[in-house]
Amino acid sequence: MGGLTPNAEATEGHARNENNAGRRFGGYTMTKTIRMLLKVVAFTVLAGVGSSAMAQEVIRLRIASGHPPANTYIALLRDFFVPEITKRVTEKTKYKVEFVEGYGGAMVKVADVLEGVQSGIIDMGGYNFGFEPSNLPLHAFQVMLPFGTMDPEMSLKIARAVYAKVPYLSRVFEDKFKQKLIALIADNGYNLGTNFEWNSVADLKGQKIAGAGLNLKWLEFAGVTPVQSSLPDAYTSMQTGVYNGWIMFPSGWTNFKLYEVGKFYTEIGFGAITWHGLTVNSARWAKLPKEVQDIILQVAKEYEDKTGTVNKADYPKQIAELKAHGVNVRTLPEKVRQEWANSLAGWPAQKAKELDAMGLPGTQVLEATLQAAEDNGYKWPVRYKIK
Repeated sequence: MGGLTPNAEATEGHARNENNAGRRFGGYTMTKTIRMLLKVVAFTVLAGVGSSAMAQEVIRLRIASGHPPANTYIALLRDFFVPEITKRVTEKTKYKVEFVEGYGGAMVKVADVLEGVQSGIIDMGGYNFGFEPSNLPLHAFQVMLPFGTMDPEMSLKIARAVYAKVPYLSRVFEDKFKQKLIALIADNGYNLGTNFEWNSVADLKGQKIAGAGLNLKWLEFAGVTPVQSSLPDAYTSMQTGVYNGWIMFPSGWTNFKLYEVGKFYTEIGFGAITWHGLTVNSARWAKLPKEVQDIILQVAKEYEDKTGTVNKADYPKQIAELKAHGVNVRTLPEKVRQEWANSLAGWPAQKAKELDAMGLPGTQVLEATLQAAEDNGYKWPVRYKIK
């Protein structure tokens, strides 16, 4: 073989093969090419992972309520507040917010949300101030002035005007309960649903009717037997005769299917009440980046507004839905409404004095509420005298 030794012959053949491979791959061997490609891919993956991790620093927030999404304000938390914050934070900052949601008592019960936020068990909570009569005795102030506006948007404006005039209402959350109030929450208008027909206030005397907190006084002064309850218990309690009716907005009657156990719904016009709020634990809030805080506050304001606009828009739809389910829906004659309002005429002043005696600005808040309602064009059926 031309004088070449077997080893030399093999070496020469190997070189020829390398050269042929090199020609096929532009001067680089297949081995070198693969090696380089693997390095490039590895670098790209590592660089991508690094930049992604830097761009997506995760913030986890636990948000909860004792009420389920059948309540409009919880549905808005789930369907607007949470996804909107998640989206905006991702788009506008280097952070990513991940919410852990617990509604309907999954994390905290109806009357335990304030304490849950205070202790840090949850970071954010939505709740009815009426279930905190010891901690927040003044914050259900619109309930203390029954037969107010049935417009949830106006109710929010009135409440905001009062909160602006009386800083204590916002400050107490931070000073006493280690949380920050970031949104007020309106309900749509309160009426009365029952499993029996009635035509006058006298027909209600002795009947057991449910309510929540202070709105039980609307019943007591009219001679009705009030029963403290909460919406998650309403269906079974109506079904088993624990009580025979509820002071309730139409969304509660539709969403909790109370039309199956209560075929009478009377539009009394007790008022659309702003007495829920959304709060965030103060220590958790302080740890959030400023740009994330700003987005949360922005979305919270929009959420607050939506509790007014959505409830207002849904009210006539829910009344129509009740009728479609065979509920006897009627509007209380003005004479009977006036009779009921007259029965409550002395209660606001009585309540204001009780609050004043506790060192709270009860008289100031109730007078400010009356004035704010009139500033928004509302005319009271009874112009309550507070002092």
